[in-house]
Amino acid sequence: MENKINTSTENSSGQQPVHKRRVRYSGTHPRSYKEKYKELNPEKYGDTIKKVISKGGTPAGMHISICVKEILDFFQIQPGQQVLDATLGYGGHTKRMLECLQGQGHLYALDVDPIESEKTKERLEKLGYGPEILTVKLLNFANIDQVAEEAGKFDFVLADLGVSSMQIDNPERGFTYKADGPLDLRMNPQKGESASERLLSVTEEELIGMLAENSDEPYAEEIAARIMARNRRNKEGWTTTELHNEIEEALKFLPEKDYKEMVRKSSQRTFQALRIDVNHEYEVLYSLLEKLPGVLKPGGKVAILTFHSGEDRLVKKSFQRFYREGIYQDIAKDVIRPSKEECIQNSRAKSTKMRWAVRAI
Repeated sequence: MENKINTSTENSSGQQPVHKRRVRYSGTHPRSYKEKYKELNPEKYGDTIKKVISKGGTPAGMHISICVKEILDFFQIQPGQQVLDATLGYGGHTKRMLECLQGQGHLYALDVDPIESEKTKERLEKLGYGPEILTVKLLNFANIDQVAEEAGKFDFVLADLGVSSMQIDNPERGFTYKADGPLDLRMNPQKGESASERLLSVTEEELIGMLAENSDEPYAEEIAARIMARNRRNKEGWTTTELHNEIEEALKFLPEKDYKEMVRKSSQRTFQALRIDVNHEYEVLYSLLEKLPGVLKPGGKVAILTFHSGEDRLVKKSFQRFYREGIYQDIAKDVIRPSKEECIQNSRAKSTKMRWAVRAI
């Protein structure tokens, strides 16, 4: 059982405040997000972080960057060059690219998540990467042309299209059915329509199309029918657990031997389809791909990490089209995948595909 430690300090009036107690949990290991206070404080509990990572896990509130070696080997960044990280996230890729610059040149980093991007900016500043070498912008990568207008064209552009582990692990963000919380799924929870609101307003036909197109869900009709039936009974907002429960009910017709695994996969696909929809992910990715040639210097390189087939198809087709038109002088002929060792150490790397292109000189 975790020992409780009381902490107290005098307030401005000289009175002792009520003792604050650390969150308690049963057993030897914390389960809920808030109970993982050690993982959420990497500066203070470094040994705990190392243990979690060594066992192939991702500490709560952290994100382990994928294909770092492959990206750096392809870019070959030199001091004095200009880099754009279109998806800042936890800053793992950004940090390694900043190290390559050796204090010369500049790196611009974009993110739409106001919560996590501010935390990452503060972490990087503490490591010595201030505004003289790093500029962080709260901006969707669909608007990379705006950054190029201000900064000039780039030697390298990186876009990691995966959802950050910090977002997945925090139940308040609603990115996974594995923890109960509001069904939000927005990268920027301060803008747009949440997934819960979207489910309450969508038609059955729209929902079937969303599930089929965004995640290739084979049971799109059954799940959509169940969601619509729930909406007719209850106009209240959705939670992650409620959506998962409705998917369980929708698939009750499946053979018992297949049921549990099919529910797991359909829940993952349904959450993915909703996330893509509320964040307009295909639209903003298309905009990024169309604008990329215009923000790269002659000979400039771009690398993109994708995590599902829909994203990869868009990237592949865009690179191939611009290659045929002579706008890119070279593109990846095959996808690059994380090494077997990396997938063992980080299970979230297994679905990653990397593609690259080089701007014509």
